[in-house]
Amino acid sequence: MRHMREAGAGVTGADVTNAGITDAGDTSPGVTAPGLTSPGIPGGAPGEEGTASAELARRLAAFRGAERMLTGNASLETVRERLEGLVAEAPAVYDLDNRPDFYGDDDSIVGELERRTADTLGTEAAAFFPSGTMAQQVALRCWAGRTGNATVAGHPLSHLEMHERDAYAVVSGLRMVHPTDAPRLPTAAEVSGLAEPFGALALELPLRDAGFVLPSWDELTAVVAAARERDAVVHFDGARLWECGPHFGRTLPEIAALADSVYVSFYKTLGGISGAALAGSEDFIEEARTWQHRYGGRQFQQWPAALAALIGLDRELPRLPEYVAQAEIVARALGEGLAAAGVPWFRVHPEVPHTHQFQVWLPHPPALLDEAVVRQAEKAGTALFQRWFEPAPGGPPGVALTEVTVAASALGWTADEVRAAVREFVEFVGRVGG
Repeated sequence: MRHMREAGAGVTGADVTNAGITDAGDTSPGVTAPGLTSPGIPGGAPGEEGTASAELARRLAAFRGAERMLTGNASLETVRERLEGLVAEAPAVYDLDNRPDFYGDDDSIVGELERRTADTLGTEAAAFFPSGTMAQQVALRCWAGRTGNATVAGHPLSHLEMHERDAYAVVSGLRMVHPTDAPRLPTAAEVSGLAEPFGALALELPLRDAGFVLPSWDELTAVVAAARERDAVVHFDGARLWECGPHFGRTLPEIAALADSVYVSFYKTLGGISGAALAGSEDFIEEARTWQHRYGGRQFQQWPAALAALIGLDRELPRLPEYVAQAEIVARALGEGLAAAGVPWFRVHPEVPHTHQFQVWLPHPPALLDEAVVRQAEKAGTALFQRWFEPAPGGPPGVALTEVTVAASALGWTADEVRAAVREFVEFVGRVGG
């Protein structure tokens, strides 16, 4: 098999919550989590809770004991470690002697986070939500009422379609049309050419399940203009919008200004505990708060999540350009290392990452690759990858993918060290498979 460099249609992302050993938070019904798919390779098949529990404990021990980790992971921390970290970092962002929040009142830590988020994005207002799924549903429900059109134009690989269990239809009574099914954001021509009216265009930036891909700035502005010409509003699913600035060469306020509403996540990229924000005009956010209450999102207290989000804005947001630059080095070195190790087929996608996250594909069962990951961590003290997964039905057969997130733990890695670690990983793959 030859080295393949282009991603094909139908490529989907991974269920990255399996076993709690990854750092994103979406689940995909189209992705099969690894189990006992190969003789002698532990993985935790459905119904074998004892085996799965033992394997999880082994993975945790291996990762926590590793001397080096390419992809960092907050889920490896204990509750005590997480609490100690919040207390240690809090003085830089918020006075812990203030009272906690009650139902998200404005004069509280939640109100402070909302103001800080609106300022960061350059919007008039923002509202804190317990989850991104709720924030998206509320945004699109509000726009359907305002435009009088319950049809949303979106991508079949978007979070709305892949990770929210059809909530837009089942809960909010909306329907989805697709300008394209190619593994990229739609073009202006595709938006203009949709055969029926739509009230809102939802764009996921970056499109995670296609490989964290982004359009160019000119392409994005053209798509937004095409939607406006169709009398539609524009909503950004910006769960990972924070890291898009380097690719576009624009500030966050410039990016957010293109949309009528923007959703951002506080645990993706920023390393928060949970939670999201919906940002837009003051009147839109006021309406969104009403629907937030109706959807069950008016929580009694949310100060731990709000505190972690403020720390993420203060600590992680300024470092994202550095992460994106390092991701280019890591992705190139991974490809060079795999080629030098004689791997007959692999894919690093995008070849030059658009953000600090990208995919790696290899021609082996996920369970085999997972075992190689654990053995490398146990025996060599190096945790190079996280979980591996099968693509969704219709994807390339006989391959597995993983998502690489380049953050603080990867900054100390040189290209030579990445290449050496990859060659070592391929050796472990051979030992497991042999």
